[in-house]
Amino acid sequence: MEVFWYLPTQGDQRYLGSAIGEREPSYPYLRQIAQAADQLGFGGMLIGTGQKQDTWVVATALMTETQRLRFLLAIRPSIMSPALSVRMAATFDRISGGRILLNIVTGGSAVEAAKDGVFLDHDERYALTDEFLTIWRALMRGEEVHFQGKHLRIEGGKLGFAPVQRPYPPLYFGGSSAAALEVAARHVDVYLSWGEPPDQVALKIAQVRRLAAACGRTVRFGIRLHVIVRETTQQAWDAANDLIRYLDDEQIAASQQAFARSDSEGQRRMLQLHRGRRDALEVAPNLWAGVGLVRGGAGTALVGDADTVARRMYEYADLGIETFIFSGYPHLEEAYRVAELLFPRLPLKEPPQPERQPVVREGAV
Repeated sequence: MEVFWYLPTQGDQRYLGSAIGEREPSYPYLRQIAQAADQLGFGGMLIGTGQKQDTWVVATALMTETQRLRFLLAIRPSIMSPALSVRMAATFDRISGGRILLNIVTGGSAVEAAKDGVFLDHDERYALTDEFLTIWRALMRGEEVHFQGKHLRIEGGKLGFAPVQRPYPPLYFGGSSAAALEVAARHVDVYLSWGEPPDQVALKIAQVRRLAAACGRTVRFGIRLHVIVRETTQQAWDAANDLIRYLDDEQIAASQQAFARSDSEGQRRMLQLHRGRRDALEVAPNLWAGVGLVRGGAGTALVGDADTVARRMYEYADLGIETFIFSGYPHLEEAYRVAELLFPRLPLKEPPQPERQPVVREGAV
């Protein structure tokens, strides 16, 4: 079992929907979180993408501030060329000693895509992603690539050096639509689900496994969740309710209307869990959808004492989930809580030691 933490490059909060206790995403603060995650034994760190500080620039700076922490970094097929992306990823992999993981972000919102100059509909974005990953994986394998597709074309592309992780750093990917599941089956190493109830996650895992098997492949699985863990279950639920204490009905309604305009199937499924109702937030035992009242994307949290949260994690693990990508508000303090309360109850995979590239001196054979 692997547990990753999240880096809030958009800023951190103590209360959702309130400026009280709000924290700017300054570099010193982000460095504190990353170094805490590194020292506490988290296996990796997801850095958000979108209209925030640039993922790759932040990770490059933090790479020198950490020892073993791996960084799960976004590749955006609609706004990056596959050849440039390959060089960036392989370079980071070599300099960091194999500490890069790659999050393929197709983008679930046409509105957000337009802000980056992308005007493709939902299925076209996934068709482009399929072409992108076909090229990307071939380049990373050291092949000379000639490809002509509907969206992308490359002639004689070739990567001039090898990454540390072979054949390439692992590819992570999330998406709940039929088009997304097809891309996952053909290309990725780890399929990520948002924190839906276990029965719904089980169905998606079965779909991806079936589609991947038809392609002669196997896929691993992870889940993206928030977590609120305390010494007692009552304390955990009190903390959950405290997190949304300042939310009013107008804030919730405005957020829900904005999320409803997204063409993301995953976002639609998140909204269906609670439909914006405060009285329907425990959508499965100890799975709380309060975060999703005003936060897009992953909107559920595991809530409880450490034994209870660990038990719920084992239920997901029994379905095939190996990687848990967690958040908590605020992220610095909650990283310590998770490590101190939860880690002793989990069979954590030891983070790998960074690999070092051999120094080849001129004239050496």
